[in-house]
Amino acid sequence: MAALFVSDLHLQPDMPHTTQAFFDFLDTHANRAAQLFLLGDIFEAWAGDDDLGDPYNDSVVQKIRAVAERGTQVSWMAGNRDFLAGEKFAEAAQLQLLPDPHVATIGDHRFILTHGDAYCTDDAAYMQFRSQVRSAQWQAGFLGMPLAERKKIIAQLRAGSRAAQQEKSYDIMDVNDAAIRTLFAQCDTDSMIHGHTHRPAVHSHDLGGQTGTRYVLSDWELDGKHQRGDWLAIDWNGKIKRFDFNGREVT
Repeated sequence: MAALFVSDLHLQPDMPHTTQAFFDFLDTHANRAAQLFLLGDIFEAWAGDDDLGDPYNDSVVQKIRAVAERGTQVSWMAGNRDFLAGEKFAEAAQLQLLPDPHVATIGDHRFILTHGDAYCTDDAAYMQFRSQVRSAQWQAGFLGMPLAERKKIIAQLRAGSRAAQQEKSYDIMDVNDAAIRTLFAQCDTDSMIHGHTHRPAVHSHDLGGQTGTRYVLSDWELDGKHQRGDWLAIDWNGKIKRFDFNGREVT
C-alpha cells in the first residue's frame, strides 16, 4: 500500500488489548506500507517529552520506531489528547511531525489530513479551551511544571471532559459542515481524512461544481464489550479501502 491512516487509539496502560492490537497492526500491516500517518490521539494523554522514560510510553515509541527503521515513513499529527508531543518524541520514534491541517500528495492525488477537532466549531466551550491550550504561552507555563503535577492536572481535565461530553449532543461534538467546506476550498482538493469524532463514515460535500469526499476514522476500543477500531489504506492507484483492527476489509 502507498499509505495507511489511523487515529484515536487513546493508548494507555490499562488498555492492554487495544495496545496489543495496535502493535499487531504495526507488525503486520504498517511494515509493508510506504507511509504511515498517525492522525492524533494515539495516546490518551501526553504530559510532555520528559515522560519518554515511562515504561509504557517507551514501549509504544519503540514499536513505532521499529516501523520507521524498516523503511516506512511515519508521520504524526497532534490530537487533542497528545498535542504536547514534541521534537524529542519525534526523534525517539523516528517520525515526522505534521501541522494540522496538512495536504499530502499520495500517488497523483492530494488529500487533506487533519485530526478534526479544530472544525468542531459548534462546540464553543471546547473551541475556547483548544485555543487556550494550543497557545505557546500556555504550553510553556504548563511544561514548566513538575511532571507529576502535570499528570494530575491532565487526569482532572480528562474527568471534566468526560462529564461535559455527557451533556453535549453528538451534533455539537461533530465537525461543522461549513468549516469543512471552507477547509476544502482553502486546500484546493476534494479528498479529506480525519479522526477525532469517533464516528467512522464516508461523507460527500457539495463544493460548488464538484463533490468533496471526507473519510472519518474510528477510535479503537478492544478492552470493552463493544470492540471497534479501523484504519484506511490507499493503494498506488489512489483507491481507498477501510479495514477493521483485525485487517479485514470493511465494505
